[in-house]
Amino acid sequence: MNKAEKEFPVESGSTFFKGIFIGGLLGAAAALLFAPKPGREMRSDLSDKLTVATDKTKEVAGAVTDKTKTIATTVGEKATDLAGTVSAKASDIFTTVSDSKQQIAATLAETGKDWRNGKRCLQGHHGQR
Repeated sequence: MNKAEKEFPVESGSTFFKGIFIGGLLGAAAALLFAPKPGREMRSDLSDKLTVATDKTKEVAGAVTDKTKTIATTVGEKATDLAGTVSAKASDIFTTVSDSKQQIAATLAETGKDWRNGKRCLQGHHGQR
């Protein structure tokens, strides 16, 4: 592999086929230009070839547009699903924290009652001596 091939590798097979397609168009145009034909016939041939190239370009553009729309729709659906999942998880976390807070508050309140009752009991025992 030479230096140019290492620096500019072909990224995919589609790049190769695009090159073949463009080369074919250039070759056809060169053949038409250098073929011994009258001007009117050559203009007609060039017009026909241009029409074919334009149609192909529109076809490729339509396919690219369709693919782009499909990808955009898929990305939008995935983003909506992800937002729903995040929202549900956030709600679950909020509920868990809220429940835990209530349990902790109840435990502290009960512990406080037990402590106050224990202190009274101890004071009552000291007073009976």
